Amino acid sequence: MRADRLVSLVLLLRQHGRLSAPALARELEVSTRTVLRDIEALSAAGVPVYAERGRHGGFALLPGFQTELTGLNHDEALALLVAGSRRGAQAFGLGSALTSAMRKVVDALPESHRATAAGAAQRLLIDPETDLLARRLVAEKAPDTVVTEVRRAVFAGHKLRIHYAAVDQTPKWRTVDPIGLVTVRDQVYLLATRSGADRTYRLSRVSAAEELAEPAQRPDRVDLDRAWQERSTRFRTGGDQVTVLVRVNPAQSSDLVGTALTVRGEETDADGWLRLEVTFQDRTHAEWALWQLATNAEALAPQWLRDSMRNRAAAIATSYGVSPCRTSI
Repeated sequence: MRADRLVSLVLLLRQHGRLSAPALARELEVSTRTVLRDIEALSAAGVPVYAERGRHGGFALLPGFQTELTGLNHDEALALLVAGSRRGAQAFGLGSALTSAMRKVVDALPESHRATAAGAAQRLLIDPETDLLARRLVAEKAPDTVVTEVRRAVFAGHKLRIHYAAVDQTPKWRTVDPIGLVTVRDQVYLLATRSGADRTYRLSRVSAAEELAEPAQRPDRVDLDRAWQERSTRFRTGGDQVTVLVRVNPAQSSDLVGTALTVRGEETDADGWLRLEVTFQDRTHAEWALWQLATNAEALAPQWLRDSMRNRAAAIATSYGVSPCRTSI
């Protein structure tokens, strides 16, 4: 760990020119005293680091202390930097490792590419935490200790004990054979088997995890994309699903499609609205999805859904009716 930190310290000084001990401590997430000890270690190892005193002083490297990586052009470097801005590494508990790797990529670039690639990366934002309406998009997050332990078991091919809370159930320990990790819209899922049966666990519902020494019972190779598609299909076709017929304003159709399990039978009415046959997980899911669209959608069938929408609207209208004590001016 210290060797990695020393490399990161050198890279920070090479990229920024001069940094104070407190600034280095913030970047490396250690104490100022640790930074000073690391500086001494670097000096003893022959790295030409020196201190500049004064208000704007700090630590710096002698000019010319650098190496260059050949064969990496501007667009390739930019692609790596943009990829490094995504939250996937955070979801898998690799955020700090990614930060360190990105420092090394920037530092290894030729000087002519370094400034332009880093500057271009600053002009691109991937997956911000809020949308245009300032709604937070950050998903539920599992504890770092859990993510790390699960990731180790997946990579090592060992059995895994997890303390998991299924929906509407008391949390309990279960031993599984981990297959792989999948992230969807910043939510991380563990694909595993338990007693030979396929299981999918949402990592945010795992409160504790323990990698076991026993080898996992799983194939040597796996097609995660295919496995995820198969499990998604089984999920969509199970449970108390309902299929409804709706009319929706084309401008709002993406909101409906985004929350539905399946959409088929699309037609365009004379007024331009879309007529869709949509499947939801259950009645509650259907009612919620249609209610979010207000007057931009109309349930055509079945009748219970039309009744539900009408009753909800009537209740809202009643609650906002004219109060008996209100007087006209």
